[in-house]
Amino acid sequence: MAEKLDIGSSETLRNWVKQHEIDAGQRPGTTTEESVQLKALKKENAELKRANEILKAAASFFAAELDRPHTRS
Repeated sequence: MAEKLDIGSSETLRNWVKQHEIDAGQRPGTTTEESVQLKALKKENAELKRANEILKAAASFFAAELDRPHTRS
């Protein structure tokens, strides 16, 4: 297959696939700087999404409070 694609030997193709799996964090017990950074970014992204949901809920709550009639004592 690798020869048909003109990318070198089958061993080269296997190494590329293996490195891709390592970089993507798909091979347990193996890490690279890129996979560590990717995992950190995914965690940060999840935290930001959660914070955004909290802010949306707070904005909705305050908007409802502003629309609610208030009485003065």
